[in-house]
Amino acid sequence: MGDSRLIQDRYRLLDLIGRGGMGEVWRARDESLGRQVAVKCLKPLNPHHDQSFTRVLRERFRREARVAAGLQHRGVTVVHDFGESDGVLYLVMELLDGRNLSQLLDDNEQRPLPVGDVVDVAEQVASALAYCHQQGIVHRDLKPANIMRLTDGTVKICDFGIARLGADIGFTSRLTGTGIAMGTPHYMSPEQISGTEVDQRSDLYSFGCVLYELATGAPPFDLGDAWAILIGHRDNAPRPPRAERPELPEYLEKAILDLLAKLPEQRPHDALELGRRITLGRTTPLYVPAVVTPQPQLRPSGAVSEPGSEPDAREERLPSWTRGMTTGHKATGAGLRTTPPDAGAGLTGEWIARPTTGHAEETVPESPSAPPTEVLNALAGRHNAGLSLGRLGRWAEAGEVHRAVAAERQHLLGPDHPDTLASRYELGFTLSRTGRAADALHEYTHVARARERALGADHADTLAARQEMAYVLGQLGRHFDAHQVYISVLAARERTMGPDHPDTLRCRHNLAFNLSRLGRLEDSYRMACEVAAARARVLGPSHPDTLVTRYEVAYALGQLGRWPEALQTYGEVAEARAQALGPDHADTLAARYEVGISLGRLGRSADALKLYRDLIDDRTRVHGPAHPETLRARHGLGVNLGRLGRWEEALAESRDVCAIRERVLGADHTDTLVSRREVAVGLGWLGRWADALTEYRRVATARERVLGPDHPDTLASRNDEAHCLEQLGRSAEAVELYRRVAALRQGRASGGR
Repeated sequence: MGDSRLIQDRYRLLDLIGRGGMGEVWRARDESLGRQVAVKCLKPLNPHHDQSFTRVLRERFRREARVAAGLQHRGVTVVHDFGESDGVLYLVMELLDGRNLSQLLDDNEQRPLPVGDVVDVAEQVASALAYCHQQGIVHRDLKPANIMRLTDGTVKICDFGIARLGADIGFTSRLTGTGIAMGTPHYMSPEQISGTEVDQRSDLYSFGCVLYELATGAPPFDLGDAWAILIGHRDNAPRPPRAERPELPEYLEKAILDLLAKLPEQRPHDALELGRRITLGRTTPLYVPAVVTPQPQLRPSGAVSEPGSEPDAREERLPSWTRGMTTGHKATGAGLRTTPPDAGAGLTGEWIARPTTGHAEETVPESPSAPPTEVLNALAGRHNAGLSLGRLGRWAEAGEVHRAVAAERQHLLGPDHPDTLASRYELGFTLSRTGRAADALHEYTHVARARERALGADHADTLAARQEMAYVLGQLGRHFDAHQVYISVLAARERTMGPDHPDTLRCRHNLAFNLSRLGRLEDSYRMACEVAAARARVLGPSHPDTLVTRYEVAYALGQLGRWPEALQTYGEVAEARAQALGPDHADTLAARYEVGISLGRLGRSADALKLYRDLIDDRTRVHGPAHPETLRARHGLGVNLGRLGRWEEALAESRDVCAIRERVLGADHTDTLVSRREVAVGLGWLGRWADALTEYRRVATARERVLGPDHPDTLASRNDEAHCLEQLGRSAEAVELYRRVAALRQGRASGGR
């Protein structure tokens, strides 16, 4: 029936994917842009409402929908459009590929999620809440069912701004005309229960309930009676999460309990503070426990009034709408148990409950010859744990997990099983992020060939593996080979998905970057501009992917020597990211770093120095003093100290950064070698050429060992070494080394043709 239903001559409804108290959600096709979207159709307005009341509701809908559509943050579901058709109000949103947290808990049989996943969700949701609260918007109905985790690990809050709309129309948080509460009390703040005004701190309390459930497997007041749950929220202290699950970090327990403070003023001031505390706790090796926020003297959890007894003064503060409230499913909220009235000639023509479907990781059905389901599920859990470690930046640990899971899956399922290949794909990803590009290429090549045999050359999974092959070829300095693979993948993506599909645009973005590495700077700049324009048209000008490509445009401008334009573009990207993602988001901070690079290139080293000092403070606060990005900012500080002629300070900074990088990243890591080269530069400027030669040789030897003798970075280091020999008066050795470098460059150029 959906195939024949077209809304406003643009959105064709395809199939029903969910429904709840407010209406239905349909998968639909945007005929204008050729993309799939989700269309949320609100329940038809009560025909008994008078016309003036209906006009007020429609105006509120337009106001709230505009507010929701104005939110631009990677952690908030994007609202593309809204309107009314056949008397039914609708919103058009991005179609999400993933599972909501309620479904993840159900998938896990109501067992708590891995600690890394809980922390990851906490950080991402805190960032999204901070952004929305800064816009003056309160969610009012935060619960696991309203938080989605996508297949790529991104966490998104759904229905921002819509909960208040539902309250206006009478679908949520209050009694309907039938006297039945729509919603579940498991995640309601004390001030919501008491019927008083709520602000952003109410969302923080609700999110504390969500985190408590993710961390322990049950909400803080998991009682069978709705009245007891309400009393629990209002009067009782929650049981400390570590009493349920001792392995939880103390910083996480404290954050959750502080969120669950009865009084709003006792909770964290805002979501930004919550995010900082979670990040600090995650990145601090030794956390000194602090005392949990003191709670007033409260009755034991679960204590309720005896039947027939008079409610005390505190109980009388519960509003009348709570009478008769039913508990509902603790993670999804109460749903209608009967078929609602027929919508007649309304938008969808039916309001019949259908089971919500979702896709977990594929497993083999249990059979006499198949591995036990519980073993496969355990491996799937470990696979997901590896993904979480990667999202936390712990690539080495993630790699060990994926390597072990890949080996076990290969033993149980075979080398070409999709699950085995998925683990090897993720192993390749971790290898590429830890400087082992050659090993990553081996994994991706195997996965791409196996997927091509099983799925075909044009299958999306095959193309994903081949695109990662191109990326690591670029890491290895084999940019011509990378170019050939990118061209092939792009042709297949355009043929099967169209030129404006996000995956097609991602491939074109990578191709633009690789063109700059081939020295085709004008081509790189032109393609990056085209991709940025296409992404702005398809995704919006403030979408993170659009900003990533504008960042690439700025990089290309810098490569072309157009530094004033590069500086302006980097500055615009930094400002847009601060608005869309928050000032402390890693991408925002990365753009600020590039602003510093541009200032230095323009000879404005004093301005760059100030920027880097501020950036170091922010990076240290957000990520910690030994984080790679904090050290990158410190490296930039050292470079600009040198440009200002303050070489003693520059050398001291470079040595300190090099020592920390060697300890944290390893002696042969790219960043460590960059710092060691900067040490050599400082020694040279101070006239200590013999010491500089030692450092230059260490860098060249390490790069030759890791990257190969003819890699561009290795050759650059050998040139540095030859220059140093010249300064020491050893001209014959310098000339010989220059000749060797020239021969290797010539051989590389010939081989690349």
